[in-house]
Parts: sequence; C-alpha cells; structure tokens
Amino acid sequence: MKGAYSICVFALAVSACQPGGSSTLAPGDTSDRTPFAGIGADETIRFTGTEPFWGGETTGKQLTYSTPDNPEGVEIAIQRFAGRGGLSLSGRLDGEPFDLTVTAGTCSDGMSDRVYPFVATLLLGDQTRNGCAWTDRHRFTGPENP
Repeated sequence: MKGAYSICVFALAVSACQPGGSSTLAPGDTSDRTPFAGIGADETIRFTGTEPFWGGETTGKQLTYSTPDNPEGVEIAIQRFAGRGGLSLSGRLDGEPFDLTVTAGTCSDGMSDRVYPFVATLLLGDQTRNGCAWTDRHRFTGPENP
C-alpha cells in the first residue's frame, strides 16, 4: 500500500506542475471522483522524452522502455492506476522504482514540430524525466517523421 500511496502523491504533485495548472493538487473538478478514462485499458500508449533521450510503449501490464544505449528496450511488468487526472504506470527497472504518469495536456518535445495530446512524466529512481505521449486514438499533430 505504501507504494500505491507514493504513486498517487507523485501523480498529484506532477499534475499540479503542468502548464495552466491551478494551485490545487489535482487538475479539474475536485468534487469529481471519476477515474481518468481518456485512454482505454486496451490502447497502446507511446511516449518519448529528451535530455536524456528515452521512450517506449505500453499495452496492458507490459511496458517497453528504451534509451539510445538500449534501442530495443527492456520489458517491465507494470501496474496501471487510473487516477482523477491521468494514469500512473508503475513497476521496477534494475531494482529502482519506475513510475510513469500520463496526463492530458498539450505537449511539445522541443525538438520537432509535433504537438502531443498527453504529458508524460517519469520518476526513475530519484530522477524525474519529462516527455510527451500519444495513442492511436489520440495522435500527435505534425510530421510523421520529423
């Protein structure tokens, strides 16, 4: 339970830091307790980040995390939690906590002309990494191959 609590606190803290956010801990109507339904349980989520470069995708309870040093990626078993403002995907990578939060919001990778529909924030051990995410149903806009 301690791990789930940490994930929820992380997700709430991240959502409060997004552009256009308010001073509340989570986005949206604070009286609405409906879990985030913007990404279906069967959808593949793809994500990408910069500095350091990282990315991957997840479907169901498996996530593939890749870096320039490991472009094929490593598979991680994850648990998925739909909170009020987004999704939390949690597992372990090389013995370290791996917590990826995906929230609705316009996102730019800062390197291409793409605009993504979701913000991806990765807490890997004690490092925080920022990125963007999309699904087949909620695609990015901009060039397919920037």
